Amino acid sequence: MEFIIRGDKIKVTDSMKNYIEEKIGKLEKYLENSNDIRVNVVVKIRGNTQIVEVTIPFRSIILRSEESQSDFYKAVDKAIDKLERQIRKNKTKLSKQHKINIKVDTEYEEEKSQSEIIKRKTISVKPMNEEEAILQMELLDHEFYMYIDSDSNKSCVVYKRKDGNYGIITTE
Repeated sequence: MEFIIRGDKIKVTDSMKNYIEEKIGKLEKYLENSNDIRVNVVVKIRGNTQIVEVTIPFRSIILRSEESQSDFYKAVDKAIDKLERQIRKNKTKLSKQHKINIKVDTEYEEEKSQSEIIKRKTISVKPMNEEEAILQMELLDHEFYMYIDSDSNKSCVVYKRKDGNYGIITTE
């Protein structure tokens, strides 16, 4: 695995890098051809909170985990645990649909997916600007809102971020 570790408003020390590489290295037992895998890690600090983002991009999907803790090492542990659960839970889907070779040791029992689609909804998407979309989302008390951008005529989704700000996803 190739590691790209950087800090955002924090200097990542050698001991922090070593800890990250050691913990993420444990995921190699699940991934074949792990030498071709690039792992991106961003360490952030917000107040007294340490935030660790781990992203593992493959050709067709991205595995991602983000954890916030008061202790850096706990944040790394939780982020890696979350990635490991994602890999084990979705190993069949990842192997068949995305041609990612996943190995699972016999000591781990296969976790059954508890998630399923229980509702489908059709909506009418209206042209509006970003401010109108945010207002509509807030009025509906939703976490996201889909709309057509009135300037670019592209489909967009505005969403509320964990930090209280907003994000926008735009189609190409």
